[in-house]
Amino acid sequence: MKIRNATLKDLESISKIELECFPQAEAAKKEAIEDRIKTFSDGFLVGEIDDQIIGFINGAAFEGMTIQDEYFSDMTYHVDKGQTLAVYGLDVHPGFQHKGYARKLMDAFIEYARSSQRTYIILTCKEHLLHYYESFGFVNKGLSQSSHGGARWYDMTLTL
Repeated sequence: MKIRNATLKDLESISKIELECFPQAEAAKKEAIEDRIKTFSDGFLVGEIDDQIIGFINGAAFEGMTIQDEYFSDMTYHVDKGQTLAVYGLDVHPGFQHKGYARKLMDAFIEYARSSQRTYIILTCKEHLLHYYESFGFVNKGLSQSSHGGARWYDMTLTL
């Protein structure tokens, strides 16, 4: 898998994968994905196989330690040199899941965070993914105040 930064040319493919990976209430809208690419393409990585996007990871930078629900749809909260990187989504097309591609995307995101001298990476996840993110070194900080998409989330923090 080749990993590179997303461009606006990737918007259609990314939007389709997002809708296949998340329930409609949780999935990022196409406009929000476009805004993420325009605002912080350094923090938006796509994975390709044979020139086909099969997955991606994206987020934003800021100074806080928790993700607020409004952050998912509004990149005005992004602070370019913020010490905390938030993961807004880690998606792999269902036909390519359970093959290690999500791990490669997360590893690349962590490497980007280190190379850009960030201090933390944070994310929210559902209970069944706690152990997965802990395998990267994330620490479970407990139930999140987020109610994004009506789901129950946990706050996770990785100190770099």
